Amino acid sequence: MDTLHTRRVFVARGLTVLSAAATMPAFLQRTAFALNNPADQPLTQTAAGRGDERVLVVVQLGGGNDGLSTVIPVDNDDYRRARPHLAITSKLLPLANSLALHPAMTGMKSLYDAGEMSVVLGVGYPNPNRSHFRSMAIWQTGAPDRVARHGWLGRYFDAQCSGADPVSPDAAVSIGPLSPVALAGKKFQPVAFQNPEQFQWLPGAGHDQRHTQLREAYRIVNGISPPAAPCPHCANEELDFLQRTALDAEVSGRDIRHAVTHARNEASYPASQLGRSLSQVARMIAAGLPTRVYYVSMGGFDTHAQQQKAHDLLMAEISGGLTAFMQDLKAQRLLQKTLVVTFSEFGRRVAENASLGTDHGTAAPLFVFGGGIRPGLMGTQPSLAPAHLQMGDLRFTTDFRSLYAGILNKWLGAESSKILGHGFKPLDIIRA
Repeated sequence: MDTLHTRRVFVARGLTVLSAAATMPAFLQRTAFALNNPADQPLTQTAAGRGDERVLVVVQLGGGNDGLSTVIPVDNDDYRRARPHLAITSKLLPLANSLALHPAMTGMKSLYDAGEMSVVLGVGYPNPNRSHFRSMAIWQTGAPDRVARHGWLGRYFDAQCSGADPVSPDAAVSIGPLSPVALAGKKFQPVAFQNPEQFQWLPGAGHDQRHTQLREAYRIVNGISPPAAPCPHCANEELDFLQRTALDAEVSGRDIRHAVTHARNEASYPASQLGRSLSQVARMIAAGLPTRVYYVSMGGFDTHAQQQKAHDLLMAEISGGLTAFMQDLKAQRLLQKTLVVTFSEFGRRVAENASLGTDHGTAAPLFVFGGGIRPGLMGTQPSLAPAHLQMGDLRFTTDFRSLYAGILNKWLGAESSKILGHGFKPLDIIRA
C-alpha cells in the first residue's frame, strides 16, 4: 500500500480502518494496533488541557531585554548618571515603590491595575553567563551549573509519562520554526510550527540515535520517504515507541490545524509576530486542545547600539500583543485557567555604552499574567548604587528557579524538587 495513501486514510477515517489494511507496511500495522489498544488510549491522558485543566503560556524575549528600560526606577540619581542619554524620565506609568513601566506599555499598565499582572523583580541566577547561547540554555533547562540536554518543561512531561508510553506531542506546542530546549524531554517531544497551514512535527534539535529514528519514522508516516524493505527492526520495541510517537504527532497536527482554522478570537491583535503567535494560541486554548504548555518567541532585544527607538517599539509590541491576548482570554472566560510568564536570557548592563546602547548584563524583571496570580510587585528591586553592583551589573535578588518551582508546584501540580532539584523555595506567585 502506498504510504502517503495510508496516512490519508489514517487521518480521514481513523486507526480502525488503517489497522485493518492487510497490505500495509508491517511497522504501521503494529503501531496502529498499539494505538487502538484501549489500555494505551488516550496517550494524552496525563497532559490534558481540556475543561478546567490549567494552561501555561511561556513568552521568550530573545536577545536580552533591558530591564532598566522596561521597569524603570523613578527619580533615581544612580540611574540617570549611568544613562545620561538612555534614561527614561517622562511619561512613566507608575507602579509602586518608586518603579514605573515604560511609557509605551499602557495596555500592560491597565492589566497591572486590574490585578491581572505581576512584576517579578531582579530575576537571575548565581555566576551569570553573558553568552546568548549559554544563558538561554540555562534558562530553558533550569541548570546553571551543568550542561543539560533536557528542558525544565520537558522533564515535567517526562514525569507524566506512564511506563514507556510517550505523552502526546500536542501536550506542548511551540509557535516557531524549531521546538525550544525548554520543551525537550528524554521521552517527551513537543509539537512545533510557525504557520498552521504548513504544520510539521519537529523532534527537537538533538542528534542522538533516538532523534534520528524519530525523524525517520515521521518521514515514513507522512510519505516523505519509504520504509526500508525488508524492515530490519520489525520486532524492535524501541522502534514501535518511536513510530507510535510519530503517528500520534500526525493526529496532533490535524487537530491543531482544525483548531486554528475554526476557533475565533474575541479581541483585536496587533499586526506583529507576537500578536499573530498569541492569537493562534488563544484559538487553540479556546478550541479545548489537550495542550498544557504553549511557547512563543519574540526576538530583537540585543540592543547594543541606538537602543532607544528600537526598544520603544519592542515595548509597544510586547504590551500590545499581551494585552490583546489577555482581553481575548477574558472574553472567552479562559483567564482563570491560563498563566502567562515572560523571560529573557539576561538583562543589560547598568551603564549605557558609547554607541547609545547597552551591553549584555545580568538580572532583570519579568512579567506574570493570569486570573489566578498574586498581582503587583514581587521580590526586591536590585540596587543601582555603584558599590552594590557586581562588575557593573545588577545583583540578582530572585532565582529564576524559584519562579519555576512555584509554577510547577502550584500551577502544573508537579513536585518541583524532582524536576529542578532541591533548594529552591517556590515563589508564591499563584493564589491557589
